[in-house]
Amino acid sequence: MKLSRWTLALYVGLVFASGIVVGAYSHRFIDVTAVSANARRNPEEFRKRFTAEMKSRLNLTSDEMTKLGEVLDVTQAEFSDTRGSIEPALAKIREEQHRRILEILQPAQQAEYENMRREREARARQEGAAPPSR
Repeated sequence: MKLSRWTLALYVGLVFASGIVVGAYSHRFIDVTAVSANARRNPEEFRKRFTAEMKSRLNLTSDEMTKLGEVLDVTQAEFSDTRGSIEPALAKIREEQHRRILEILQPAQQAEYENMRREREARARQEGAAPPSR
């Protein structure tokens, strides 16, 4: 079967057009903005966005906004208290892990492990995260 020039040109055009469409869609999926899970969240900024969205979407009155602020204040205090009570237990677990790791290492390995630990804590401080307590 012999194809005419127009038919052949149409096929080539369709292949070219499909390549453009596939390229455009794949670009959308491949070239996305990276999101860091380690990014520090600003609680004040979150609260501003949250209250603004609540006010606009639920049409809250000023009285309801005041009560919402009180609820958020109480919740923030409860979270802070809970974190404060959990942190000592987490520090104890970290220290126990550290002790157990040191038990299985040779003296030279122990020294290198301590170096690794100091480097990890320095990176955490540099990135703005609180280093694990000792």
